[in-house]
Parts: sequence; C-alpha cells; structure tokens
Amino acid sequence: MFRRCNGFDRFLLEYDDERSGTFEPLAAAPPDRTVVLGLVSTKTTRVESVDEIIGRLKDATAHIPAEQLALSTQCGFASMVDAHPDLTEDVQAAKLDLVAEAATAFWKA
Repeated sequence: MFRRCNGFDRFLLEYDDERSGTFEPLAAAPPDRTVVLGLVSTKTTRVESVDEIIGRLKDATAHIPAEQLALSTQCGFASMVDAHPDLTEDVQAAKLDLVAEAATAFWKA
C-alpha cells in the first residue's frame, strides 16, 4: 500500500483493536510520510488509559520512527452515535482529551 500510494503525505490507519493486526507493515512506510495511528476507539465507551496508548505507540516504533507517527482516534464519532447511544459527548470529550494527553506524554518523553 505504501509503495503504490505516491500522492499522499499522510496515511490514517485504524489500529484500535486486534482486527487491525500488527505494526509490522509500518516498516514499509516511506521515510517522508506520516502515519497517523488511530489507536483510540470511537466504537466503545471505554476510555483507554494513557499508558495503554503510549505502550502501543512504543510498540509501533519497533517498525517505524516516532518522528513519522501521529496519534488520533480510529475514526470519527458521527458514524457510531446512533449505534452506541452511550457514546455521550462526555465520553467523546474524554477520548479526545486522551489523544492530546497521550501524544503530549509520548512525544515530550
């Protein structure tokens, strides 16, 4: 995928559950591209821990330099609101706060 997609500067990849597989394919990312890892799920109301997200980012760096990575939710919240009415604005805000806190902690370390 990385080699065939020459017109992109950034790849947004969902890595929020085991279905996503391992981080090994990230080793094929060209060094001039950013890979945004969607590690925070928008499919559940469970708010992951900062340590959990940082651990996953560290796992990814076994295959790609941290400087090429970015962090996000795995998808937008809009597609799940009807399917999960418990995904309240408070839960969504907590997940976005988690992204900011984990990113700050990971890239400042």
